[in-house]
Amino acid sequence: MSGEPDYFLDLRTRGHPSAPEPSVTVPNCGPVESRAWIGVRFECCGVYQRIYRSADGLLYAGRCPKCAKAMRVRVGPGGTHDRFFLAT
Repeated sequence: MSGEPDYFLDLRTRGHPSAPEPSVTVPNCGPVESRAWIGVRFECCGVYQRIYRSADGLLYAGRCPKCAKAMRVRVGPGGTHDRFFLAT
């Protein structure tokens, strides 16, 4: 017995400068591009959810993961640098 609990997980090498960068690929599709998202805190249930931009790029639409309250955020000219929002 090493004295370490069974649930011990060593993450010390993650992010090490000499560690190779991970890449994600989908078979027959090439590299996966990251999708734009915003973080939304739903005040109705006090939960956080990432909301991803629609395929046409015109809006972010999602629902509260607990009560399914819908929210939509349009993408406007000029945009914003904010990534986190509060849905009331």
